[in-house]
Amino acid sequence: MRHKLFIAEHRGGLLKKEHHRQLVLWAYQCAEHVLPLLKGDVDERLEHALQVAKDWVKGKATTGDAMKASRAAHAAARNYADPVSTAVARAIGQAVATVHMADHCMGSALYALKALQLAGKPIEKERAWQNKQLEKLPNDMAELVLATMAVKGTILLR
Repeated sequence: MRHKLFIAEHRGGLLKKEHHRQLVLWAYQCAEHVLPLLKGDVDERLEHALQVAKDWVKGKATTGDAMKASRAAHAAARNYADPVSTAVARAIGQAVATVHMADHCMGSALYALKALQLAGKPIEKERAWQNKQLEKLPNDMAELVLATMAVKGTILLR
């Protein structure tokens, strides 16, 4: 069951539009931060997904646009043979999916960490950077993101 802080107010939850935008932006930043790990050319579906996330934050894209872009990004992820590139692509897919379901933001951050881990790089510095970006959110929301990521991270980051 989703926490009410991740459910939009218009759907009966507690998530304000501005906070939703901040979560999307945070997820976008987490994915974009590991984009240099992608081996080879960046699939245009990934570039499009990142653009849709940015556009949604500015009010220039719809939730439907984001859902389509997320599915396309995850399809692109399946086309990469390299597991690092797959994790980066999944981080992007989760970032744009945050538009539809706010708690997908954590998937973006965790897949970004997974990409670093698979690349043989330490994740502590990246995790600290991600946490620093959360300071723009209300304390209760940032704490919920961190607590939920701690649980989900033990599964994904094995």
